[in-house]
Amino acid sequence: MSVAITMIMFIGGLINSMLSFITFREKNLRKVGCGMYLLASSITSFLTISMFTIKFWFVILTHMNVSYVSSSVLRGGCVTIEPILKLFLYLDAWLNACVASERTANVIKGTKFDKKKSKRIARWIILILPFGIMATIIHEPLYREVLEAKAKDDQTERYFWCITRYSSSVQLYNTIILCFHLIAPFTINLFSALFIVFGLARQRSVSQTRQTYREHICEQFSEHKQLVISPVILLVLSLPRLIISLLSGCTEASANLWLYLFSYFISFTPSMLVFVVFVLPSALYRKQFTQSLNSWRQGIRRS
Repeated sequence: MSVAITMIMFIGGLINSMLSFITFREKNLRKVGCGMYLLASSITSFLTISMFTIKFWFVILTHMNVSYVSSSVLRGGCVTIEPILKLFLYLDAWLNACVASERTANVIKGTKFDKKKSKRIARWIILILPFGIMATIIHEPLYREVLEAKAKDDQTERYFWCITRYSSSVQLYNTIILCFHLIAPFTINLFSALFIVFGLARQRSVSQTRQTYREHICEQFSEHKQLVISPVILLVLSLPRLIISLLSGCTEASANLWLYLFSYFISFTPSMLVFVVFVLPSALYRKQFTQSLNSWRQGIRRS
């Protein structure tokens, strides 16, 4: 059952990433930083779902009799998979926050918004952001290790648990980092959305005096409600990963393996929603996606 769900998730994530990449690879959408962030996010989404699939099979593998698997392979997977996975997850969340920030800057500056400067800043952020995230989680590989155990009924069967052993100070730092990478992008997304709603309402109230400021707020909220609802949904979906990280330092989940995997699966759904969250609600992005898809189909027919 869980294997089938994982494969469905992988296929769904792959389709989402491909559709997003097809949309944002067009140059006219990358004239501003927002398009560049979303293109990077579509690539990160694919990398995240790929690493999740690897992590899933690693957890299954370590709960089987793996006497034939080299201990160095198990240790390598234990030390590298989870930190790399977190890197992609955090990167995806921060790229989404960058999109929200740029949209807010566009509302503030209006016609004075500098597209070239926006694009230049985006390039630097996309380049620097992964290194900044890696610096915050560099401690994880140092504290991860493989613990061997034997089955009670058969001493010849070996099982491996990937565990983390933090000191109290490192555990506190790790908790702060987890909360920071979850709450900070959410806060940026939410406040950016609220600023867009109230900022546009204020602008409309000046030019369209027939309606009150409150009526303009309600109208803008109705028009941009997905900007407010989306970060809340993404936060709720990400909470299981935070809870799992805080309650257990192991990739093993003892007798509740499948419950653990299902909760872990739920927390990765935000990485599959780039196309749903950004492309489908936007008339501009939908139009570009349709054009790109038609061009792609025509290219296949000609070949």
